[in-house]
Amino acid sequence: MAVSKFLAVFGLLLVFCNNGVEGSHKIYAQYQNVKAVKVNPVHRTGYHFQPPMNWINDPNGPMYYKGLYHLFYQYNPNGATWGNIVWAHSVSKDLVNWQALKHALYPSKWFDINGCWSGSVTILPGNKPVILYTGIDPNDREIQNYAVPKNLSDPYLRDWIKPDDNPMVDPDSNVNASAFRDPTTAWWVDGHWKIVVGSRRHHRGMAYLYRSRDFKTWIKAKHPLHSVPRTGNWECPDFFPVSLSGQNGLDTSVVGQNVKHVFKVSLDITRYDYYTVGTYDRTRDKYIPDNTSVDGWAGLRFDYGNFYASKSFFDPSKSRRVLWGWVNESDTAADDNSKGWAGIQGVPRKIWLDSSKRQVVQWPVEELETLRRKKIELGIQKLKKGEKVEVKRITATQADVEVTFSFPSLEKAEPFDHKWANIDAQGVCAEKGSTDQGGLGPFGLLTLASKELEEFTPVFFRVFKAGNRHKVLLCSDARSSSLREGLYKPSFAGFVDVDLSTKRLSLRSLIDHSVVSSFGEGGKTVITSRVYPTLAVFHKAHLFVFNNGSETITVEKFNAWSMKNPIMNRGFETA
Repeated sequence: MAVSKFLAVFGLLLVFCNNGVEGSHKIYAQYQNVKAVKVNPVHRTGYHFQPPMNWINDPNGPMYYKGLYHLFYQYNPNGATWGNIVWAHSVSKDLVNWQALKHALYPSKWFDINGCWSGSVTILPGNKPVILYTGIDPNDREIQNYAVPKNLSDPYLRDWIKPDDNPMVDPDSNVNASAFRDPTTAWWVDGHWKIVVGSRRHHRGMAYLYRSRDFKTWIKAKHPLHSVPRTGNWECPDFFPVSLSGQNGLDTSVVGQNVKHVFKVSLDITRYDYYTVGTYDRTRDKYIPDNTSVDGWAGLRFDYGNFYASKSFFDPSKSRRVLWGWVNESDTAADDNSKGWAGIQGVPRKIWLDSSKRQVVQWPVEELETLRRKKIELGIQKLKKGEKVEVKRITATQADVEVTFSFPSLEKAEPFDHKWANIDAQGVCAEKGSTDQGGLGPFGLLTLASKELEEFTPVFFRVFKAGNRHKVLLCSDARSSSLREGLYKPSFAGFVDVDLSTKRLSLRSLIDHSVVSSFGEGGKTVITSRVYPTLAVFHKAHLFVFNNGSETITVEKFNAWSMKNPIMNRGFETA
């Protein structure tokens, strides 16, 4: 499959040069310093991470320290579009309820006077956290800096110091200093610390590797950890080990026989996160992807929707790896300015290697289930072609839904059209939507639906026969999500690698006013959509299960919960 033509063109339009620095956040000078007077609550989320107002983007340096989870993130304190970026800082005991602290980093030294951009946190021996981040110097060069806590005994880490011996990594003449950013969490191997910094050389994506014995003097390796031609600039790289057995996460420095490694980059052009599973050759300091998936634009994604700049961390308190990702808006900068806010973080996800060893699996962290209330169960439902059932007595704008579908046979699966071989799953979903009656599917959920279905966001499966095997498509189609014009309303989709011998498919969808995140078949394929209904808001939203295929579908299990609001960034006004 390939990136759709629309997305390729759309992405190319986003790449530009700003004051000598390549970036993909368009600047709206008329809005970036307009503070919100009143925040429009209509599409604000209830249980997704976000500050009370203004713009946010990349999650930065998530970690666990002395009983608290820390999340830093890119934030504009002065407006609802990108600009004036600082590292905002929040803490939590459970990844659900959050307290805001004062900003951890903001431009103040010559080595970051024009920006404190994304980065990571490494926990050094002795439980000593160190922030690594990209600073923009007076010549608009991207350089890598570090910051340390002022008081290690403070579990909140309220104050950070940027030592005067920065920068720790200064790009040499062979590095594109206008596209050189987002240092990873460091790992320790064979007597050295190692980090990767994302970049590009001509049109080749680059993961430059640096090593250090003391975490202060860094030397660039002769060869990058990894690079791929014709992929454009690499942002927000992430590199971490995954266990070959079980769901437990691993510390970033773990190497050995019982691990694989995951390498992820955020591609500036397409605005998606791509990853491969492979092997870390510690002798050559090279990452070698397995040949089980494409390494590039047509490769695997953590999420096939609105999800970018993801960052993972190892949580030692529960022996898991947790993934955060920025969920950006799909409306206009003028809309964002009007509503007084823009951007959320996706719900934190546990991430591990699938039993097939070909991909990762993701699932919302278990703590999210503490927000569930008023459980609704449906009895077994048989849905013939064109039938739907409404789920009553639920807050349909703020819900957690788990459903298992079954079907008696695969005989009615439609042939997979050979012309689709050269388009991605999103293109197939655009051609075969939720109202296009098929054989085995489409079936699934109609979320954020108005009463008469003038608006709805369908999340559904469709099964195709491709030679002697079957292909399962999962779609989250925003094309009918709103009556408003001028919105970006894509037909997000991904294929699900699943054994259909059980003749069952499972789906979990987290619905939260303007976001629908769906986890297909236990988290093998995940899609996050941003949508802005005009009718299906607050108590006027409805939820349905449906089937538009000729094969009768059985809803074997259906559980849904209304979701209560957590404490979300209490204290932000004084941060």
